[in-house]
Amino acid sequence: MADAEMEIDSAAADGNAGGADTQTQTGATAVRSIEGWIILVNNVHEEANEEDLSDRFGEYGEIKNLHMNLDRRTGYVKGYVLIEYPTVEEARAAIDGANNTKLLDQTISVDFAFVRPPAGGQKGRAGRGGPKGNRGRSKSPGVTEERNTGRDD
Repeated sequence: MADAEMEIDSAAADGNAGGADTQTQTGATAVRSIEGWIILVNNVHEEANEEDLSDRFGEYGEIKNLHMNLDRRTGYVKGYVLIEYPTVEEARAAIDGANNTKLLDQTISVDFAFVRPPAGGQKGRAGRGGPKGNRGRSKSPGVTEERNTGRDD
């Protein structure tokens, strides 16, 4: 497996993986999934079908995968769709071209599905309920300030 060559996007090969092509609408940095660049389409009409989405988003590039989550009870679309493109350029073209446009009389929003967490995040577990070591537990009844070791010395 180590000898197998990986397919590398031109943005990643140029060292420009954090460039303008991978910036989301909110300013975060998009990341590539294992097989391609996945975009999230929100506010999709419940009666939209795969053909409607393929026609709209196929004009921006080759669609590798289109996933429509359906409601089990009604069989209608839940309101979002995931679309995978092989290159960041195609994904960016779809985002720029289809964001805030109408699809079946509803305005859809489109952006990258996966983003890199912001730099400088919290390290370790400190900050999740107090300083490290103090786990915010109440004292056992009858225990004095001295540490209870469970032994009678």
